[in-house]
Amino acid sequence: MTSTPVETQPVRSEDLGTLLVMSWSREDPQGSIPYILACPRGDGANGPGAASEAAGKLLAAAGIPPKHELVDAARLPSLPVGLLVLPGAAVLTLPQVTAQFVPPEAWLEAVAERGCAYLIFTTRPWPDAEPGDVEALAAFTSEEETLKSAAHVALPARRLRG
Repeated sequence: MTSTPVETQPVRSEDLGTLLVMSWSREDPQGSIPYILACPRGDGANGPGAASEAAGKLLAAAGIPPKHELVDAARLPSLPVGLLVLPGAAVLTLPQVTAQFVPPEAWLEAVAERGCAYLIFTTRPWPDAEPGDVEALAAFTSEEETLKSAAHVALPARRLRG
């Protein structure tokens, strides 16, 4: 009998449930920093615990397990995590996930200026998330539990050539 290690098993979408992707930018002395938050809502068929575990499997499959260290994706060209920026939209890709989102104009400008975005992909479910609630987003992304259960990645922004 053989078994497949947990790290390589496909993530069951019914366990993950809804994957939230939100973007914002924050001013810093060096300019505006564009951020992306990705996290499970916790509404999967088997509850928040299974959603958190499924998110952890996604991160492991992508080679970015949750830990409080910044991964510079520009230095790891084989990392299967990407960010495509289009006029008025962006697409985050990981193994088994393609998430398109509409970022605010300030975020697009910050990405254009910096050439990358800071991804915080946490395994911590956020069932009370409300799109557009900047104060709740700031609070959630500042909490130690969120940060410790997250992969932190500086993602180069790719653009379509035309």
